Amino acid sequence: MNIHEHQAKTLLAEFGVPVPRGYPAFSVDEAVAAAEKLGGPVWVVKAQIHAGGRGKGGGVKLARSIDDVRAEATRMLGMTLITHQTGPKGKVVSRLYIEEGAAIAKEYYLSLLVDRDTSRVAVVASTEGGMDIEEVAHSTPERITTFTVDPATGVWPHHGLLLAEALGLKGETAKQARALLPLLYKAFVEKDMSLLEINPLIATTDGSIKVLDAKVGFDDNALFRHPEVVVLRDESEEDPKEIEASKYELSYIALDGDIGCMVNGAGLAMATMDIIKLYGAEPANFLDVGGGATREKVTAAFKIILADPNVKGILVNIFGGIARCDVLAEGVVAAVKDVGLTMPLVVRLEGTNAELGKQILRDSGLNVTPANDLADGAKKIVAAVKAAA
Repeated sequence: MNIHEHQAKTLLAEFGVPVPRGYPAFSVDEAVAAAEKLGGPVWVVKAQIHAGGRGKGGGVKLARSIDDVRAEATRMLGMTLITHQTGPKGKVVSRLYIEEGAAIAKEYYLSLLVDRDTSRVAVVASTEGGMDIEEVAHSTPERITTFTVDPATGVWPHHGLLLAEALGLKGETAKQARALLPLLYKAFVEKDMSLLEINPLIATTDGSIKVLDAKVGFDDNALFRHPEVVVLRDESEEDPKEIEASKYELSYIALDGDIGCMVNGAGLAMATMDIIKLYGAEPANFLDVGGGATREKVTAAFKIILADPNVKGILVNIFGGIARCDVLAEGVVAAVKDVGLTMPLVVRLEGTNAELGKQILRDSGLNVTPANDLADGAKKIVAAVKAAA
């Protein structure tokens, strides 16, 4: 789960992290009132969407008068903001963040994330703030420093020294950076974040350190512990199909292809998408119904896949370990009858009660193409979709 910049900054401020003053606004009048409350002479009008690169897309503008604030708020609210992270469809701006201006002396990059290789929190720092970190990693990787924090000990003084050195900070500014890291780590751990990205972290002309932009993502599996975080969710920023999938505890991510996939197991789902691409087509989604899939979950999964107008065929790839193939086959039959499926459907069943599941599909009277293995299933669904085009 992701949250908006203004929400992230409010949360971080609760932990003592230095952030500029600012107020969210949902209308032009609210934007003007926020600017007047902040006082001048300079304000920043920021579009609030769950995507980076807002500045390049015209979603972050400096305003030097109240009239400028009003004009930018009028322009931004309701606009479709397109960035490298939104894709060509962009996102509609429905809220703004009006923030006091900052006298920036230098910009830096700083992030905390879960490093699954070391089972620790990784700290990534760079002197190249304000830029796409992927581009920095590609062109000047030597300007990125990464170190990890052992969860058994937390942040130690030497971690702060590593951060200050990585950012090339000296004197009072280095001291503030050393003090900042424990605050960020505390927020990261206590709120079960999966990502805390600050780009840029700034040093002002008076030597202060401030978080000028913040992107925060949370571990969905830990949200039950954080009702105060759940209320920050903005469903208008999410794909409706992904919202529906979360109600059934399905792992679903919409993609750009035309072959819908329903699989049990994340690794198997990835392999299924790969092999669809291998045979010349593109997957329309990642969908893992999980090891404990029920008939109800499978029915819901089918409906979610079919809610995507780009889907021209469906490949069901089930390996029955914990899940039973007969239960999943019943779900497939129920779903197909319920939604009145007319597009090609290929089903591969293997594992627990696989033969019983296949028999259920044969006896259903539905137009289901069986597959002997994953490669066979991918070939058949790709051929069927191309033939129907």
